Amino acid sequence: MPASDALKDDATLLFDAVREAGELGRSLSARSGLQCWTKPDGSQVTEGDLAINDLLAERLKSARPSYGWLSEETPDMPQGRMAQEKLWIIDPIDGTRAFIEGRKEWCVAAALAIGGRPVLGAVYRPLRDEFYAATVGEGARLNGEQLLIADSMGLEGAVIAGNRKALSGLAHLGITGDASGQLPLQLRLAYVAAGRLDGAVSIGKRHDWDLAAGELLVIEAGGAVSSSSGEGYIYNRPEPWQQGLIAAGAKRHAALIEALRTP
Repeated sequence: MPASDALKDDATLLFDAVREAGELGRSLSARSGLQCWTKPDGSQVTEGDLAINDLLAERLKSARPSYGWLSEETPDMPQGRMAQEKLWIIDPIDGTRAFIEGRKEWCVAAALAIGGRPVLGAVYRPLRDEFYAATVGEGARLNGEQLLIADSMGLEGAVIAGNRKALSGLAHLGITGDASGQLPLQLRLAYVAAGRLDGAVSIGKRHDWDLAAGELLVIEAGGAVSSSSGEGYIYNRPEPWQQGLIAAGAKRHAALIEALRTP
């Protein structure tokens, strides 16, 4: 079903804001002496994360004041956001460590969820000028080119990105795993949608802002995304996280779930 005019307007707003945020991140990444701090949970945040968060809040919240807001770099107010059917889900910089170290493996990611499900998603990797975008029912694209996952039921030789705990459960199948952690979750999902990875797996809690935009990319490219138990994600819940990740083409996704359940 074609997107409504209202959703098209939201898509233009979101995609333009994410591209602008990525350009800001690109300019900040070239600066020396970037300020950074360690948050209470041990993760790092930089002045770049905060500047991009502020830019996205200005562009999106000011234009759609009735929409809820969930961002890694904004204190969460569950009651306020859960009262809204529509919710912006934002990761100003996914891959902050790479951003700090001057590497290219970081991106800006943002999604719009309605009724707990993503309907718009954008992942922008500015240092490679890769803009991934998806609209529910209209497919996923990389720099305007349609993405379609080439699916297979086989797992042997598949290239799967994931954390060590998840990949250890697949080692007996001859899977080529990537546990290096160089790609943040949103880029792993974007790479699955683009066919650069055959799948992505992770065990443990994963925040909504690390998943929502990339999930829609994979689904709109013909794939499937779920928790490690195979359940679909619902966003805008009291706790902004999901239990694990399995993403791949639909057939390979089912095979991955079965493989991870097998002792």
